[in-house]
Amino acid sequence: MSYKNINTALIHAGIPIDERTGAVNIPIYQTSTFKQDGLGKMRGYEYSRTGNPTREALEALIKDLEGGYAGFAFASGLAAETAVLSLLKSGDRVLISSNVYGGTFRLLNNIFDSFGITYTISDTEDPEAFEKDITADVKAVLIESPANPLMTVTDIRAVAEIAHSHGLLVIVDNTFMTPYLQRPLELGADIVVHSATKYLGGHSDVVAGLAAVKTKELADRIAFIQNSTGGVLPPFDSFLLIRGIKTLGVRLDRHVENALAAAKHLQAHPAVKSVHYPGLETDKGYEVNKKQAKNGGVMISFELTEGHDIEKFFESLELITLAESLGGVESLVCHPSSMTHASIPGEIRKKVGITDGLIRLSIGIEDIEDILADLDNAIAKSEV
Repeated sequence: MSYKNINTALIHAGIPIDERTGAVNIPIYQTSTFKQDGLGKMRGYEYSRTGNPTREALEALIKDLEGGYAGFAFASGLAAETAVLSLLKSGDRVLISSNVYGGTFRLLNNIFDSFGITYTISDTEDPEAFEKDITADVKAVLIESPANPLMTVTDIRAVAEIAHSHGLLVIVDNTFMTPYLQRPLELGADIVVHSATKYLGGHSDVVAGLAAVKTKELADRIAFIQNSTGGVLPPFDSFLLIRGIKTLGVRLDRHVENALAAAKHLQAHPAVKSVHYPGLETDKGYEVNKKQAKNGGVMISFELTEGHDIEKFFESLELITLAESLGGVESLVCHPSSMTHASIPGEIRKKVGITDGLIRLSIGIEDIEDILADLDNAIAKSEV
């Protein structure tokens, strides 16, 4: 069944009811193997690495939410990316957005490079510049939009059209937006990946990765890789993620409301030098983001003016927690250059604009007045 509104789909899409028992929540099938009724006579499952009813329900859910042919659940976002990048072979090259999650960079720079799969950092914000980076060995493009941590925006449809004209595979990391705010497959992507640890889970209590693909051919290949390499999501974590996704809409509505208020507040603050948030009309990515996403999302990054000690800023926060990750109901803050993007060499961070003064905020669903008061207090105490 298809649903006109994604808020309904979040609750009822995929496999919403256990047909075996009528349970309105898919049970946790905590088993490693399944009884067979005879040689070659299975009841749909044989071994939980290959398939598990709880994980299957989650995979059907992300397939429906992204509008894909099939979905896949992995033990982490990086496990999902590893499976997707395993579609490539030695001698292939992938183009990546100019600022991406540090773990993605590390995966390509330190793992896949050993297998002869290389990468080029490309300015996907500029479709013409992106096309100039396409060489004979380029087989795929990996986009983040908005990108981590500068919130730069890529015109997914424009880049996908160029990429497909050259026979490239288009992969989009949709972690920051989720299918509630942006649907890359409808914009031309072939594969969408998520660190489901973030907004899809929403409560900082599960580590997971998801992928959705557009075609049967890609689904067959990813299914083979998933089963062969084994980085699957366990049943209990699958259950937690299904539960988290049910409230994605109501959570994100509050997240986004708070994020826009915080971005405007920081932009007007005399101690703030710059704010990166595509929901601001002054942001360079605003117009492109507006045509492909529901709104500017939740993530914000900013820099303080000279005369402020960034370490004192972090130490002075009382409500907002200094921690890795993002997307939980609580507000989190991090220092990209020493935390999430520390694996990227300093010269590359500097080239793409990830400065040592950059602060990244994941705005939670607390009362906005408390969030703003905590930011103001920390900024005031950071003055030197």
